[in-house]
Amino acid sequence: MMLAHFRAPLVAMALVLAAAANQGAVAADVTGTPSPIYGVTIPKGYRQWQMVAPAEEAAPLDELRVVLGNPLAIKAIESATQPFPDGTVLVKLAYRKKQSDDFAPATVPGEPTTVQVMVKDSRRYASTGGWGFGRFINGVPADAAQHQTCFACHAALVKDRDYVFTRYAR
Repeated sequence: MMLAHFRAPLVAMALVLAAAANQGAVAADVTGTPSPIYGVTIPKGYRQWQMVAPAEEAAPLDELRVVLGNPLAIKAIESATQPFPDGTVLVKLAYRKKQSDDFAPATVPGEPTTVQVMVKDSRRYASTGGWGFGRFINGVPADAAQHQTCFACHAALVKDRDYVFTRYAR
C-alpha cells in the first residue's frame, strides 16, 4: 500500500528528469546573452549536472521543476557547507504540468517555461548576498523588471540559508 502511494509522484519526477535531460525546446546551451542586472549566462553542460531536488509549483504557475547543481554545489550541499562557496551554480528547469496520456494519475512535464540560474560570486554580487541571478525563456534572458524581483524574494524568505530555497533531496 505504501509503495502505491509513492508510485505516481516517483513516475512524475522520473519523467521530469528525463525531460530535463532531453528537452530541446529551451535552447539553453546556445545562448550567450547575459541576464540584465547580473550578467549571468546559462552554463554549458548543465544538463549533465546532478539533481539537487525536484519541486512542484502550485497555481497560478502549475509547474514541475528540477534543480541541478554543478559539482561544487553538490559537494557543498552534501557537506551542509554554508555559505556556499564561490563558483557554486544552481540551475532550475521549469515545465508546465500536464496529465500523462499513458498513466492518468501521473503528472508529467509539458512545455518548458524557464531556465533559472543562480551563480555564487561574493565579490561580483556583494550587494545581493553573493548571488547573481538569471531567468531565461526559450534561451533568451527575461526583462530587467523580472530580474529585479529575484534577490528581494530570496532575501525575504531564505536569507538564513544563504539565499537558497532548494533543499537536497536524498
